[in-house]
Amino acid sequence: MDSNAVNQSWNNVCEKIKTYEGVTPSQVDAFFSRIHPQAMSEGFLMLTADNQFIKFFIEREFLPHIKRALEEQFSVPFTVMLEVDPLSTDNTPLQNEPTTQQNLPNQQQPITHSEVSPLSSPSQSLPTQSEVNDRNHSFPKVEDLLEDPDYYIEETTPSKQERTDSSQNNTFSTYTFENFVIGDSNRIAHTMAVTVAEQPGRQAYNPLFIYGRSGLGKTHLLCAMKNYIEDTRPELNTIYVDADELVNKYTESALAYDKDKASYKNFKDQYEDVDVLFIDDVQQLQGKKQTLDIVFQIFNTLIHKGKQVVLSADRAPHNIDIDERYYSRFNQGGTFDIQPPELETKLGIIKLYIKDYNQTNPFDIVEIPDDVQLYIAENSGPNIRELKSAVLKIISKIKIEHLNDMTISDVRRELENHFSGGSFRRFTSDDIIEQVKAFYKVSDKELKSSNRAHNIAFARQVAFFLIKQFTDLTFQDIGKQFHRHHSTVITSVQKIEKLMITDREVSEEIDVLSKMIREG
Repeated sequence: MDSNAVNQSWNNVCEKIKTYEGVTPSQVDAFFSRIHPQAMSEGFLMLTADNQFIKFFIEREFLPHIKRALEEQFSVPFTVMLEVDPLSTDNTPLQNEPTTQQNLPNQQQPITHSEVSPLSSPSQSLPTQSEVNDRNHSFPKVEDLLEDPDYYIEETTPSKQERTDSSQNNTFSTYTFENFVIGDSNRIAHTMAVTVAEQPGRQAYNPLFIYGRSGLGKTHLLCAMKNYIEDTRPELNTIYVDADELVNKYTESALAYDKDKASYKNFKDQYEDVDVLFIDDVQQLQGKKQTLDIVFQIFNTLIHKGKQVVLSADRAPHNIDIDERYYSRFNQGGTFDIQPPELETKLGIIKLYIKDYNQTNPFDIVEIPDDVQLYIAENSGPNIRELKSAVLKIISKIKIEHLNDMTISDVRRELENHFSGGSFRRFTSDDIIEQVKAFYKVSDKELKSSNRAHNIAFARQVAFFLIKQFTDLTFQDIGKQFHRHHSTVITSVQKIEKLMITDREVSEEIDVLSKMIREG
């Protein structure tokens, strides 16, 4: 078959796959732009992928769809071979870097749909302003729902090393490229993240700077890069650190300097010895001149050694209130932003959220009709926290009341006072804390203390959850207000999400409190 006929047949296959149930057309567009037909004969198709990452996920997620579409088109079963294109620029090793065989991520882990977009020219017009989203959560496993009765009690404050291990290895381990939903709003940023994760240290994208307001997926992308590098390049040393945590660690080393002269050197060496350094929310370095100076030194050392630096912020480098020499250096590599999600992306997030729930609760499958999903997507604002909480509320309603189906009218009544568009910004954490205090009859001192009594600990966890739902504050910011580490805040939010699904009383309390906050 000549090349024109092969390409035409392949295009027909791609269009056919878009019509299949459970397949998002934008995902096909993004994935399949990175694979290319090379040869076709009766019952056989040869494809090449731009890199190993694309090959693995096409085989994992789309190969059955490809075979089905081919058989429907030609009425014969097909064998499909997919290989990595040896001439692809995506697979060109770095200069002076030994070529290594990359190991695929653990195939025993559950994989969900992911997308990888075609590489775009850095000169391409980039998106501008961003709105609010949230860092993605995973639903708990079934066995987690059967944990001990001491459900509401917060965990003992971990040691410094335990906190590092928790935030690095547990809290963000579920953030992967596979479960990052792609749309026009974040396509370029995602593509650049994948590109750098596959070949860290390339001068063109060093540093890589991703920006967008709190929650649009920056942390997810940074952690997905870290997790991917650890899977495929275990010989590389990576560190992810939030800028606020970096400030705290520097302060600790500076205070300890008089007693331990090595403390400052150890702090600096820890970051200068890495192969890939991720610093999240660098806007928090504003006004921290001494820490900025140290970060600048570490930054220059790593770049000079050909190591990769990845930064994120809630605004573009030139809008961060720091000395020009800093933001000009931050801006010297690739700078890409994330915009608010469009309708199709919101639908993708809803479907993925439902899919994640069902995968972790295989004996308690929940189905939400397509028209209901569309209604939620259309009526939600740019805030993905609001979108996810709406889905969570519907799942809770279905489970608690054992509903077999749900209509648009049902959902409209259930979410009548839920959506607030862009009005989330009028709420402050103090507004929410006041409502929680009044509802649970606890004092401000008790709420922010280390008191672990059942009623106080639970009220505190509800406050964490509602502040995260109604404001743009990060987990770190919320933790500061309550003198807690951000991993404690994340754990608390996830516990309340569990209870909203399994406990009618908790679900109703959250509904009442949400209404009080909106009306108060």
